[in-house]
Amino acid sequence: MALWRLSEVVFGSAGPDGRKAKKRLLALVRCVFYSFVAYSVLAFAAGSGDGGGSSDEQSRDVTARVLELPGGRWIVGAAGVGIVVGGLWMGVRALLRKYHKHLRLGEMSARMRRLVDVTGVGGGTARGLVFAAAGAFAVRAAVDYEPDKAKGLDDTLRSFAETPAGPWLLACVAAGLVLFGLFSFAMARWRKV
Repeated sequence: MALWRLSEVVFGSAGPDGRKAKKRLLALVRCVFYSFVAYSVLAFAAGSGDGGGSSDEQSRDVTARVLELPGGRWIVGAAGVGIVVGGLWMGVRALLRKYHKHLRLGEMSARMRRLVDVTGVGGGTARGLVFAAAGAFAVRAAVDYEPDKAKGLDDTLRSFAETPAGPWLLACVAAGLVLFGLFSFAMARWRKV
């Protein structure tokens, strides 16, 4: 994913406006994000002390380091707000079925289109919810000036289980993320290139 997004930065993405600066900048942001995720996963798999551990430990370590910088609270807060906005953006786009413009809908049967809509809306909304919640924890850490309040994705999911809805909410989020995985296969199969 990181290499693909880097190629979009260098060569432009598919579509008539794929070479515009806005598209390339968005691809660069995604490239940095996927590079960080890939590094974290590889460091964890290799057992490295500096990148290993759960996403919670990594979030707390990064948040603590950034909070120590001049203006660190503002940086963490802005990053958290950005993640919340990004999560809400993902969820709303899924609800509005904005992914339709990227799919070759004419090649799908009516039943397959319904299945893609169920997985796209359910999965995209769940993904957006998880991102927005993780961003909210970063904002809280910045406001309270406590790096321990920053949570990675695993602790964000655990905090869903601690709500009054408890395991049911966590089960719904898990089902939504499974739907997003299935939707990703549909995107790989019918995406316009």
